[in-house]
Amino acid sequence: MGIYVIKMPDIGEGIAEVELAAWNVKVGDMVVEDQPLADVMTDKATVEIPSPVAGKVIALGGKAGDVMQVGTELIRLEVAGEGNLKEGAAAPAPAAPPEPKPVPAAPPKPAATELPPPPPQKSALVGRHIPTPAPARQPGEKPLASPAVRRYAWDRGIDLRFVQGSGPAGRILREDIDAYIAGRQGAATPAPQRARIDWEETIPVIGLRRKIAQKMREAKQHIPHFAYVEEIDMTDCEALRQQLNANYAESRGKLTLLPFLIRAIVLAVREFPQVNARFDDEADVVTRYGAVHLGIATQTEGGLMVPVLRHAEALDFWQMAAEIARLADAARTGKATREELTGSTITLTSLGALGGIVSTPVINWPEVAIVGVNRMVERPVIKNGQIVPRQMMNLSSSFDHRVVDGMDAARFIQRVRGYLEAPASLLVE
Repeated sequence: MGIYVIKMPDIGEGIAEVELAAWNVKVGDMVVEDQPLADVMTDKATVEIPSPVAGKVIALGGKAGDVMQVGTELIRLEVAGEGNLKEGAAAPAPAAPPEPKPVPAAPPKPAATELPPPPPQKSALVGRHIPTPAPARQPGEKPLASPAVRRYAWDRGIDLRFVQGSGPAGRILREDIDAYIAGRQGAATPAPQRARIDWEETIPVIGLRRKIAQKMREAKQHIPHFAYVEEIDMTDCEALRQQLNANYAESRGKLTLLPFLIRAIVLAVREFPQVNARFDDEADVVTRYGAVHLGIATQTEGGLMVPVLRHAEALDFWQMAAEIARLADAARTGKATREELTGSTITLTSLGALGGIVSTPVINWPEVAIVGVNRMVERPVIKNGQIVPRQMMNLSSSFDHRVVDGMDAARFIQRVRGYLEAPASLLVE
Protein backbone atom coordinates (compact mmCIF):
# COMPACT_ATOMS: atom_id res chain seq x y z
CA MET A 1 0.00 0.00 0.00
CA GLY A 2 1.13 3.57 -0.67
CA ILE A 3 0.11 7.16 -0.02
CA TYR A 4 -1.23 9.35 -2.84
CA VAL A 5 -1.29 13.11 -2.25
CA ILE A 6 -3.72 15.24 -4.26
CA LYS A 7 -2.85 18.92 -4.42
CA MET A 8 -5.10 21.88 -5.12
CA PRO A 9 -5.10 22.06 -8.92
CA ASP A 10 -4.62 25.15 -11.06
CA ILE A 11 -8.16 26.26 -11.97
CA GLY A 12 -6.81 28.52 -14.72
CA GLU A 13 -6.98 32.22 -15.62
CA GLY A 14 -4.17 33.10 -13.25
CA ILE A 15 -6.07 32.18 -10.09
CA ALA A 16 -3.64 31.70 -7.21
CA GLU A 17 -6.03 30.77 -4.41
CA VAL A 18 -9.51 29.34 -3.98
CA GLU A 19 -11.94 28.83 -1.13
CA LEU A 20 -12.68 25.30 0.02
CA ALA A 21 -16.47 25.41 -0.13
CA ALA A 22 -17.38 21.85 0.93
CA TRP A 23 -16.01 18.35 1.33
CA ASN A 24 -17.81 15.51 -0.46
CA VAL A 25 -15.86 12.84 1.46
CA LYS A 26 -14.57 12.28 4.98
CA VAL A 27 -11.68 10.43 6.56
CA GLY A 28 -12.21 6.69 6.20
CA ASP A 29 -14.27 6.86 3.01
CA MET A 30 -13.38 4.72 0.02
CA VAL A 31 -13.33 6.69 -3.22
CA VAL A 32 -13.15 5.65 -6.84
CA GLU A 33 -11.46 7.33 -9.76
CA ASP A 34 -13.20 10.55 -10.92
CA GLN A 35 -15.35 10.71 -7.76
CA PRO A 36 -15.82 14.35 -6.62
CA LEU A 37 -13.74 14.97 -3.50
CA ALA A 38 -14.39 18.62 -2.75
CA ASP A 39 -16.08 21.76 -4.06
CA VAL A 40 -13.94 24.88 -4.34
CA MET A 41 -15.05 28.39 -5.18
CA THR A 42 -13.38 30.98 -7.37
CA ASP A 43 -15.14 34.33 -7.80
CA LYS A 44 -18.74 33.06 -7.80
CA ALA A 45 -18.22 29.80 -9.65
CA THR A 46 -18.05 26.48 -7.82
CA VAL A 47 -15.72 23.81 -9.23
CA GLU A 48 -15.64 20.12 -8.31
CA ILE A 49 -12.24 18.53 -7.67
CA PRO A 50 -12.33 14.86 -8.75
CA SER A 51 -10.03 12.08 -7.58
CA PRO A 52 -7.49 10.89 -10.18
CA VAL A 53 -7.16 7.54 -8.39
CA ALA A 54 -9.09 5.07 -6.24
CA GLY A 55 -8.24 4.69 -2.57
CA LYS A 56 -9.13 5.36 1.05
CA VAL A 57 -9.24 8.87 2.54
CA ILE A 58 -6.73 9.17 5.37
CA ALA A 59 -6.33 12.95 5.77
CA LEU A 60 -8.02 16.18 4.70
CA GLY A 61 -5.96 19.29 4.09
CA GLY A 62 -8.45 21.89 5.31
CA LYS A 63 -12.00 22.63 6.38
CA ALA A 64 -14.89 24.32 4.63
CA GLY A 65 -14.26 28.07 4.46
CA ASP A 66 -10.46 27.81 4.29
CA VAL A 67 -8.72 29.77 1.54
CA MET A 68 -6.10 27.51 -0.05
CA GLN A 69 -3.24 28.28 -2.39
CA VAL A 70 -2.99 26.44 -5.68
CA GLY A 71 -0.45 23.61 -5.25
CA THR A 72 -1.04 23.08 -1.53
CA GLU A 73 -2.02 19.65 -0.27
CA LEU A 74 -5.76 19.03 -0.51
CA ILE A 75 -6.20 15.39 0.53
CA ARG A 76 -4.29 12.13 1.13
CA LEU A 77 -5.43 8.73 -0.02
CA GLU A 78 -4.17 5.27 0.83
CA VAL A 79 -3.87 3.44 -2.49
CA ALA A 80 -2.78 0.10 -3.85
CA GLY A 81 0.83 0.28 -5.05
CA GLU A 82 3.50 2.86 -4.25
CA GLY A 83 1.46 6.07 -4.48
CA ASN A 84 3.23 9.36 -5.14
CA LEU A 85 4.43 10.40 -1.67
CA LYS A 86 8.13 10.28 -1.02
CA GLU A 87 9.13 8.35 2.05
CA GLY A 88 9.46 10.52 5.15
CA ALA A 89 7.21 13.33 3.92
CA ALA A 90 5.23 14.91 6.73
CA ALA A 91 1.49 14.38 6.92
CA PRO A 92 -0.72 17.45 6.79
CA ALA A 93 -2.37 18.72 9.93
CA PRO A 94 -5.77 17.06 10.21
CA ALA A 95 -8.71 19.20 9.18
CA ALA A 96 -10.53 20.71 12.10
CA PRO A 97 -13.87 19.06 12.72
CA PRO A 98 -16.83 21.09 11.51
CA GLU A 99 -18.05 23.57 14.07
CA PRO A 100 -21.32 22.44 15.61
CA LYS A 101 -24.31 24.34 14.38
CA PRO A 102 -25.51 26.70 17.09
CA VAL A 103 -28.75 25.57 18.63
CA PRO A 104 -31.27 28.18 19.75
CA ALA A 105 -31.34 28.56 23.51
CA ALA A 106 -34.30 27.13 25.36
CA PRO A 107 -36.98 29.61 26.42
CA PRO A 108 -36.75 30.58 30.08
CA LYS A 109 -38.55 28.51 32.66
CA PRO A 110 -42.10 29.81 33.12
CA ALA A 111 -42.79 31.94 36.16
CA ALA A 112 -44.94 30.46 38.88
CA THR A 113 -47.94 32.48 37.72
CA GLU A 114 -47.82 31.06 34.17
CA LEU A 115 -50.69 28.76 33.28
CA PRO A 116 -49.86 25.08 32.80
CA PRO A 117 -50.47 23.43 29.43
CA PRO A 118 -54.18 22.67 28.91
CA PRO A 119 -55.44 19.13 29.43
CA PRO A 120 -56.72 17.14 26.44
CA GLN A 121 -60.32 17.91 25.56
CA LYS A 122 -62.94 16.47 23.27
CA SER A 123 -63.68 18.65 20.28
CA ALA A 124 -67.15 20.10 19.76
CA LEU A 125 -66.59 19.84 16.00
CA VAL A 126 -67.17 16.54 14.24
CA GLY A 127 -64.05 15.04 12.74
CA ARG A 128 -61.69 17.55 14.33
CA HIS A 129 -58.63 16.14 16.05
CA ILE A 130 -57.37 18.01 19.08
CA PRO A 131 -53.73 17.17 19.72
CA THR A 132 -52.74 16.37 23.24
CA PRO A 133 -50.21 18.97 24.32
CA ALA A 134 -46.76 17.54 24.69
CA PRO A 135 -45.45 17.48 28.22
CA ALA A 136 -43.09 20.29 29.06
CA ARG A 137 -39.56 19.34 28.17
CA GLN A 138 -37.01 18.74 30.87
CA PRO A 139 -34.69 21.61 31.84
CA GLY A 140 -32.02 21.98 29.18
CA GLU A 141 -33.98 20.03 26.55
CA LYS A 142 -34.44 22.34 23.58
CA PRO A 143 -37.38 22.06 21.17
CA LEU A 144 -36.17 21.64 17.60
CA ALA A 145 -37.53 24.28 15.21
CA SER A 146 -36.26 26.59 12.49
CA PRO A 147 -35.96 30.35 13.11
CA ALA A 148 -38.99 30.94 10.86
CA VAL A 149 -41.09 28.49 12.88
CA ARG A 150 -39.89 30.06 16.14
CA ARG A 151 -40.98 33.46 14.89
CA TYR A 152 -44.33 32.00 13.82
CA ALA A 153 -44.80 30.63 17.33
CA TRP A 154 -43.70 33.89 18.98
CA ASP A 155 -46.23 35.92 16.97
CA ARG A 156 -49.00 33.62 18.22
CA GLY A 157 -47.89 33.45 21.84
CA ILE A 158 -46.98 29.77 21.72
CA ASP A 159 -44.39 28.22 24.01
CA LEU A 160 -42.65 25.60 21.86
CA ARG A 161 -41.93 23.43 24.89
CA PHE A 162 -45.57 22.37 24.87
CA VAL A 163 -45.82 21.61 21.14
CA GLN A 164 -45.35 18.08 19.83
CA GLY A 165 -43.12 18.06 16.72
CA SER A 166 -43.98 15.83 13.78
CA GLY A 167 -40.87 16.52 11.69
CA PRO A 168 -37.62 14.55 11.52
CA ALA A 169 -36.10 13.96 14.97
CA GLY A 170 -39.16 15.61 16.51
CA ARG A 171 -38.60 18.96 14.76
CA ILE A 172 -41.57 21.28 15.19
CA LEU A 173 -43.22 22.37 11.96
CA ARG A 174 -45.62 25.23 11.28
CA GLU A 175 -48.46 22.69 10.95
CA ASP A 176 -47.73 21.45 14.48
CA ILE A 177 -48.24 24.97 15.82
CA ASP A 178 -51.49 25.34 13.86
CA ALA A 179 -52.72 22.02 15.26
CA TYR A 180 -51.79 23.07 18.79
CA ILE A 181 -53.66 26.36 18.40
CA ALA A 182 -56.71 24.55 16.99
CA GLY A 183 -56.69 22.21 19.98
CA ARG A 184 -56.56 25.09 22.46
CA GLN A 185 -59.35 26.95 20.73
CA GLY A 186 -61.52 23.83 20.64
CA ALA A 187 -60.95 23.41 24.36
CA ALA A 188 -61.67 27.12 24.99
CA THR A 189 -58.57 27.33 27.13
CA PRO A 190 -57.10 30.75 27.94
CA ALA A 191 -53.83 31.45 26.19
CA PRO A 192 -50.74 31.36 28.39
CA GLN A 193 -48.48 34.32 28.75
CA ARG A 194 -46.10 34.79 25.87
CA ALA A 195 -42.75 33.21 26.56
CA ARG A 196 -39.57 35.22 26.22
CA ILE A 197 -37.27 34.16 23.40
CA ASP A 198 -33.57 34.73 23.95
CA TRP A 199 -31.92 32.43 21.41
CA GLU A 200 -29.14 33.57 19.10
CA GLU A 201 -26.98 31.86 16.52
CA THR A 202 -23.63 32.54 14.90
CA ILE A 203 -23.35 31.83 11.19
CA PRO A 204 -19.90 31.73 9.55
CA VAL A 205 -19.75 33.77 6.34
CA ILE A 206 -18.16 31.34 3.88
CA GLY A 207 -18.62 30.12 0.34
CA LEU A 208 -20.92 32.13 -1.92
CA ARG A 209 -22.03 34.40 0.92
CA ARG A 210 -18.39 35.38 1.55
CA LYS A 211 -17.89 36.14 -2.15
CA ILE A 212 -21.01 38.29 -2.20
CA ALA A 213 -19.81 40.19 0.86
CA GLN A 214 -16.41 40.79 -0.73
CA LYS A 215 -17.96 42.01 -4.00
CA MET A 216 -20.32 44.39 -2.20
CA ARG A 217 -17.49 45.78 -0.08
CA GLU A 218 -15.30 46.31 -3.14
CA ALA A 219 -18.14 48.01 -5.01
CA LYS A 220 -18.91 50.46 -2.21
CA GLN A 221 -15.25 51.13 -1.42
CA HIS A 222 -14.28 51.80 -5.04
CA ILE A 223 -17.35 53.38 -6.59
CA PRO A 224 -18.98 56.73 -5.71
CA HIS A 225 -22.55 55.69 -6.48
CA PHE A 226 -25.29 58.06 -7.49
CA ALA A 227 -28.88 56.99 -8.09
CA TYR A 228 -31.44 58.12 -10.64
CA VAL A 229 -35.11 57.13 -10.49
CA GLU A 230 -37.60 57.53 -13.34
CA GLU A 231 -41.28 56.62 -13.66
CA ILE A 232 -42.35 54.72 -16.78
CA ASP A 233 -45.79 54.10 -18.24
CA MET A 234 -45.66 50.39 -19.13
CA THR A 235 -49.29 50.10 -20.30
CA ASP A 236 -48.56 49.77 -24.03
CA CYS A 237 -45.51 47.56 -23.46
CA GLU A 238 -47.53 45.22 -21.26
CA ALA A 239 -50.29 45.10 -23.87
CA LEU A 240 -47.73 44.16 -26.54
CA ARG A 241 -46.28 41.45 -24.31
CA GLN A 242 -49.72 39.94 -23.72
CA GLN A 243 -50.51 40.06 -27.43
CA LEU A 244 -47.26 38.31 -28.35
CA ASN A 245 -47.90 35.64 -25.73
CA ALA A 246 -51.45 35.11 -26.99
CA ASN A 247 -50.13 34.59 -30.53
CA TYR A 248 -46.82 32.81 -29.98
CA ALA A 249 -46.60 31.35 -26.45
CA GLU A 250 -47.37 27.80 -27.57
CA SER A 251 -44.95 27.79 -30.49
CA ARG A 252 -42.13 30.05 -29.25
CA GLY A 253 -42.48 30.25 -25.48
CA LYS A 254 -43.91 32.72 -23.00
CA LEU A 255 -42.37 36.17 -22.55
CA THR A 256 -41.86 38.06 -19.30
CA LEU A 257 -41.03 41.78 -19.19
CA LEU A 258 -37.30 41.11 -18.98
CA PRO A 259 -36.69 40.75 -22.75
CA PHE A 260 -38.45 44.07 -23.38
CA LEU A 261 -36.34 45.81 -20.72
CA ILE A 262 -33.15 44.25 -22.08
CA ARG A 263 -33.97 45.26 -25.65
CA ALA A 264 -34.57 48.84 -24.51
CA ILE A 265 -31.18 48.87 -22.76
CA VAL A 266 -29.46 47.39 -25.82
CA LEU A 267 -30.84 50.14 -28.05
CA ALA A 268 -30.14 52.92 -25.54
CA VAL A 269 -26.47 52.04 -24.97
CA ARG A 270 -25.78 52.58 -28.66
CA GLU A 271 -26.34 56.28 -27.97
CA PHE A 272 -24.71 56.22 -24.53
CA PRO A 273 -21.75 53.81 -24.73
CA GLN A 274 -20.24 55.29 -21.55
CA VAL A 275 -22.71 53.25 -19.44
CA ASN A 276 -21.86 49.94 -21.15
CA ALA A 277 -18.34 49.92 -19.80
CA ARG A 278 -15.89 48.71 -17.16
CA PHE A 279 -13.53 50.95 -15.20
CA ASP A 280 -10.03 49.81 -14.20
CA ASP A 281 -9.46 52.33 -11.42
CA GLU A 282 -5.89 51.18 -10.81
CA ALA A 283 -4.84 51.94 -14.39
CA ASP A 284 -7.39 54.79 -14.77
CA VAL A 285 -8.73 53.22 -17.97
CA VAL A 286 -12.36 52.95 -19.03
CA THR A 287 -13.15 50.24 -21.56
CA ARG A 288 -16.37 50.69 -23.53
CA TYR A 289 -17.98 47.75 -25.31
CA GLY A 290 -19.97 47.46 -28.49
CA ALA A 291 -21.34 44.08 -27.37
CA VAL A 292 -23.88 44.10 -24.56
CA HIS A 293 -23.00 41.30 -22.13
CA LEU A 294 -25.82 41.88 -19.69
CA GLY A 295 -25.58 40.59 -16.13
CA ILE A 296 -28.91 39.47 -14.69
CA ALA A 297 -28.99 39.51 -10.89
CA THR A 298 -30.51 36.17 -9.82
CA GLN A 299 -31.51 35.13 -6.32
CA THR A 300 -30.48 31.60 -5.34
CA GLU A 301 -30.71 29.65 -2.10
CA GLY A 302 -27.05 30.45 -1.45
CA GLY A 303 -27.34 34.15 -2.25
CA LEU A 304 -27.24 36.57 -5.15
CA MET A 305 -25.51 35.48 -8.37
CA VAL A 306 -25.15 37.35 -11.66
CA PRO A 307 -25.14 35.08 -14.72
CA VAL A 308 -24.34 36.85 -17.98
CA LEU A 309 -26.57 37.06 -21.06
CA ARG A 310 -23.88 37.35 -23.73
CA HIS A 311 -24.39 39.40 -26.90
CA ALA A 312 -27.88 40.49 -25.92
CA GLU A 313 -27.80 42.82 -28.93
CA ALA A 314 -27.94 39.80 -31.26
CA LEU A 315 -30.95 38.06 -29.64
CA ASP A 316 -34.69 38.44 -30.26
CA PHE A 317 -37.26 38.39 -27.45
CA TRP A 318 -37.72 34.62 -27.44
CA GLN A 319 -34.01 33.85 -27.68
CA MET A 320 -33.45 36.15 -24.70
CA ALA A 321 -36.24 34.48 -22.72
CA ALA A 322 -34.87 30.99 -23.35
CA GLU A 323 -31.29 31.95 -22.45
CA ILE A 324 -32.40 33.84 -19.32
CA ALA A 325 -34.31 30.75 -18.16
CA ARG A 326 -31.31 28.50 -18.84
CA LEU A 327 -28.88 30.78 -17.00
CA ALA A 328 -31.22 31.20 -14.02
CA ASP A 329 -31.63 27.43 -13.71
CA ALA A 330 -27.85 26.91 -13.91
CA ALA A 331 -27.28 29.51 -11.19
CA ARG A 332 -29.97 28.14 -8.87
CA THR A 333 -28.81 24.53 -9.22
CA GLY A 334 -25.13 25.42 -8.74
CA LYS A 335 -24.19 24.37 -12.28
CA ALA A 336 -23.27 27.78 -13.67
CA THR A 337 -19.71 27.89 -14.99
CA ARG A 338 -17.15 30.60 -14.36
CA GLU A 339 -17.61 31.82 -17.94
CA GLU A 340 -21.36 32.16 -17.36
CA LEU A 341 -20.80 34.26 -14.23
CA THR A 342 -18.14 36.71 -15.44
CA GLY A 343 -17.60 39.29 -18.15
CA SER A 344 -20.77 41.39 -17.88
CA THR A 345 -20.63 44.99 -19.13
CA ILE A 346 -23.86 46.30 -17.52
CA THR A 347 -26.29 44.67 -15.08
CA LEU A 348 -30.08 44.49 -14.73
CA THR A 349 -31.59 43.72 -11.33
CA SER A 350 -35.23 43.12 -10.48
CA LEU A 351 -37.17 41.84 -7.49
CA GLY A 352 -40.31 41.36 -9.56
CA ALA A 353 -43.52 41.73 -7.58
CA LEU A 354 -41.43 42.50 -4.46
CA GLY A 355 -39.58 45.32 -6.20
CA GLY A 356 -41.04 48.12 -4.12
CA ILE A 357 -41.31 51.72 -5.25
CA VAL A 358 -37.64 52.79 -5.19
CA SER A 359 -34.34 50.98 -4.63
CA THR A 360 -30.66 51.91 -4.72
CA PRO A 361 -28.89 48.96 -6.37
CA VAL A 362 -25.17 48.40 -5.86
CA ILE A 363 -23.10 48.50 -9.04
CA ASN A 364 -21.55 45.21 -10.10
CA TRP A 365 -17.91 46.37 -9.87
CA PRO A 366 -15.96 47.03 -12.13
CA GLU A 367 -18.98 47.96 -14.26
CA VAL A 368 -20.19 51.57 -14.16
CA ALA A 369 -23.99 51.19 -14.32
CA ILE A 370 -26.81 48.99 -13.05
CA VAL A 371 -30.49 49.30 -13.98
CA GLY A 372 -32.93 48.37 -11.21
CA VAL A 373 -36.53 47.43 -11.94
CA ASN A 374 -39.28 48.14 -9.39
CA ARG A 375 -42.67 46.50 -9.36
CA MET A 376 -45.35 47.42 -11.88
CA VAL A 377 -48.69 48.60 -10.46
CA GLU A 378 -51.90 49.94 -11.90
CA ARG A 379 -52.76 53.41 -10.64
CA PRO A 380 -54.65 56.51 -11.75
CA VAL A 381 -52.75 58.86 -14.05
CA ILE A 382 -53.81 62.14 -15.70
CA LYS A 383 -53.50 61.64 -19.47
CA ASN A 384 -54.83 64.17 -21.98
CA GLY A 385 -56.75 65.86 -19.21
CA GLN A 386 -58.46 62.65 -18.10
CA ILE A 387 -57.84 60.41 -15.10
CA VAL A 388 -57.18 56.95 -16.52
CA PRO A 389 -55.76 53.69 -15.10
CA ARG A 390 -52.20 52.99 -16.31
CA GLN A 391 -49.58 50.34 -15.59
CA MET A 392 -46.78 52.32 -13.95
CA MET A 393 -43.27 51.19 -12.98
CA ASN A 394 -40.12 52.87 -11.71
CA LEU A 395 -36.55 52.27 -12.85
CA SER A 396 -34.09 52.85 -10.01
CA SER A 397 -30.57 52.89 -11.42
CA SER A 398 -27.09 53.55 -10.06
CA PHE A 399 -24.03 54.93 -11.87
CA ASP A 400 -20.32 55.39 -11.20
CA HIS A 401 -20.00 59.16 -10.86
CA ARG A 402 -16.29 59.06 -11.67
CA VAL A 403 -16.95 58.19 -15.31
CA VAL A 404 -20.69 58.77 -15.89
CA ASP A 405 -22.01 62.31 -15.58
CA GLY A 406 -25.44 62.87 -14.07
CA MET A 407 -26.80 64.40 -17.27
CA ASP A 408 -25.69 61.40 -19.34
CA ALA A 409 -27.19 58.98 -16.85
CA ALA A 410 -30.52 60.82 -16.90
CA ARG A 411 -30.57 60.97 -20.69
CA PHE A 412 -29.76 57.25 -20.91
CA ILE A 413 -32.67 56.29 -18.64
CA GLN A 414 -34.96 58.70 -20.49
CA ARG A 415 -34.02 56.92 -23.72
CA VAL A 416 -34.84 53.55 -22.15
CA ARG A 417 -38.14 55.05 -21.06
CA GLY A 418 -38.87 56.25 -24.58
CA TYR A 419 -38.41 52.77 -26.03
CA LEU A 420 -40.62 51.13 -23.38
CA GLU A 421 -43.41 53.67 -23.70
CA ALA A 422 -43.41 53.24 -27.49
CA PRO A 423 -42.79 49.48 -27.59
CA ALA A 424 -43.15 49.16 -31.35
CA SER A 425 -39.76 50.89 -31.55
CA LEU A 426 -38.23 47.85 -29.86
CA LEU A 427 -38.98 45.82 -32.95
CA VAL A 428 -37.36 48.24 -35.39
CA GLU A 429 -33.63 48.29 -36.13
